[in-house]
Amino acid sequence: MELSETAAILEFLRSAEKLKNVTRSAWTSAGTPESVAEHTWRLCLMALVLSERVGPVDVGRLLKMCIVHDLGEAISGDVPAIHQDPAVPKSDAERRDLLTLVKPLPADITEEIVALWDEYEHAASAEAKIAKALDKLETIMQHNQGRNPADFDYRFNLTYGLEYTGAHEVIAAVRAVLDAETEERARHTPPP
Repeated sequence: MELSETAAILEFLRSAEKLKNVTRSAWTSAGTPESVAEHTWRLCLMALVLSERVGPVDVGRLLKMCIVHDLGEAISGDVPAIHQDPAVPKSDAERRDLLTLVKPLPADITEEIVALWDEYEHAASAEAKIAKALDKLETIMQHNQGRNPADFDYRFNLTYGLEYTGAHEVIAAVRAVLDAETEERARHTPPP
């Protein structure tokens, strides 16, 4: 690898580090705002431990999608689902930010990352469908596990990501457990 290529890769990795500081709408069990990097880590862990149970999938490809799915948020941050405007697709801005982030990378790496992101975003393969479902489930799990503010809207999670989490029996079983936990949290929290 040439020195210029090494420098370009390091520049990208330094920029991606921002995901350690970009926070989400979830809170950790310790009561601190969850970062995008923390979300991505547990999403990858979920993909690893469930991959053998969700059918024939390419685990490497699944993990790669999980790793890149929120990379664009290093530029403009995360927009929580509950605050998204349906008239302004989050994916358009996030893809533009992803293209900015990967700009220093060699073309072959850029093409792979963008292709993985597009495949994930469009749920264009079995791996992408599983990654999207697990992304939603990880978010709901963190909302249920976190020490959230008193006005946290747990009920939102009862419909969040339903279009992705019902197709596979293992994913649906995990969803059912998380929905029961969500119902329990919602019962003990005043409506927002």
